[in-house]
This record gives sequence, C-alpha cells and structure tokens, in this order.
Amino acid sequence: MSRFAFLIREALINLRRNLLVVLGAVLAVFISLALAFGALVVNQLLRINTLAWQDGVHVIAFLNDEGSDGVATGSHDALLAEVQGWSEVANAFKVDKAQAWVEYQELFADRPDYLDIDPSVLPASVRIELNNIDLYRDVQFRLADQSQLIKRVVTFGEQIEQLSSLSTVLNLLGLGLAFVLGVSAVILIANTIRMAIYARRDEVAIMKLVGASNWFVRIPFILEGMIEGLVGAGLAVTTVWVASRNLRTLGETIEIISFSISDRFFVTWGILFLVFGAAAGVLGSVLGLSRYLRDDEGGRPVTSARRVLEPL
Repeated sequence: MSRFAFLIREALINLRRNLLVVLGAVLAVFISLALAFGALVVNQLLRINTLAWQDGVHVIAFLNDEGSDGVATGSHDALLAEVQGWSEVANAFKVDKAQAWVEYQELFADRPDYLDIDPSVLPASVRIELNNIDLYRDVQFRLADQSQLIKRVVTFGEQIEQLSSLSTVLNLLGLGLAFVLGVSAVILIANTIRMAIYARRDEVAIMKLVGASNWFVRIPFILEGMIEGLVGAGLAVTTVWVASRNLRTLGETIEIISFSISDRFFVTWGILFLVFGAAAGVLGSVLGLSRYLRDDEGGRPVTSARRVLEPL
C-alpha cells in the first residue's frame, strides 16, 4: 500500500510541476471529447424526433367536397377503401369536415382571432400511416392520379429525410473534429510526459541506480497521463450533460420537437467516454515514455544519468 501511495504522490507532483502544460493537455481532451459527445447527443435527438414522426401520420390527402367540381357522392369512402388496400400503407382513416373543425379549434385554442371562420371551408382528408416512411413518394405518385378528387397532398417524408441528412453531416463533422483534436490531445500528453521526465531526469537516474525497475519508474508518468485524460473527459461529459439539461428546459415550450434524452443514455455513454479519455491519457504517456527509460541493451549496469536517459 505504501508503494502504491508513493506512485500516486509522484504522479500528483508531476502534475503540479507542469501545471500549464497539463492544463493544455486537459483542454485538448476536453474539446475533442465534448465535440464527439455533443455530436452523439444531437444525433440522438434527431433519431428520437425522426422516430416520433415515423410513428404518426406520414401523408395527408385533402379532398374536394363531394357533390362539387364533379366529385361524386361516396367517392371519399371509396378512396379510403382503395388506399387501405395498398401494400405501402399500414393504416388509413378519414377526417370529415366536422372532425377537421374540432381539430382546428384545438390547434388554435390560444388564438381566438383564427376561429372566426366558416367551418365549411375546412376540407375533409384521408390520413395515411406508412409501413416504411421511405415509401412516401410511391404513395404520393398514386394519389396524384386522383387529381379531380384530391385538392392537395402533404407529406412529411421530406422533413424526415432532411433530419437524417442533417444527422449524417453533424456526425461526420463532429467525429472528424473529435478525431483530429483527439490525436492532438494524445500528442500533447506525450509531450507533457517527456517534459516531466526531462525535469526529473536526475531523480529517475538515482532510482535506476538503486535498482528500481523501468515499470516502477514509468507508472507515475502513466498515472499522470491517465489523470489528464480522465479529467478532460469528465469535463466534456459534464458540460454536454448540463447543456442538454438546459436545452430540455427550453424545449418544454416547443411542443413539436422533443429535446428530452434519457438519463440512461448519458450514464452509458458518459462512462464509455470517461474510459476512452483515460485510455487516451495512458496512450499518450506510453508514447511519451517510448524513447526513454530503456534497459541497457547489453545488460550492463547503468552508471550515470546520461546513460539512463541516453536519448536526452
């Protein structure tokens, strides 16, 4: 236990001695992982809202009134029966003019000036839910053949495609920046470790002379890199989580978009990002130590600081 406490103390001393460089390494890890975690959260928000849209009505066909413009009586029900038989359609139902007026009143309950209209101007419609949202164009083309009966067709497939495209772009951009900055963080940690070794080269030489193994000398530096990576990752996860909570509070005033992400998502990915940050710190330390603290090639005893740290 005393040996472990010694190694921890040495790692903390190294951090304090190179505080500015350490802060730079922590900041690099923080920025890279915050970008990656932020892109992951945005992608999750887009996925949640896309799935919510996919579970609802995808196509709305607004109908001309029966008995006018050559539209025969009963043609609305005939169209509904036809649409329900299409292979692309999971469910279809009709909203008549009376139901459309009730729906309109609910939508604009807080805008009484919008309610001063003739309910008869609201058209009946057929609402369609698809088996696969990607098939919305096929259904749209089929409905276009009913130009006399159908006044206008509204689809939500384009909005979903836009969300998917935005998700892809944000993922690529966030992950690309995170990769570049992540590599920079590893290199910066490696340089931090090399500076720490150089600053303590005489102490390291003495430890080697009294019989300390290479791994006993390396461990404090590896712990130093791991702490830098862990602190940077912790700051990144905390920052993105706080930002998401604030966004959720703001999103409560916007009903059509959900900004709520489960705590389980943050816990799972937060732990993974902490592990990744610690691993990046260890990797940087290993790279920083790769040129130093090598055993004498011929097995001869090392007798000076110069021989212990030959590359320096």
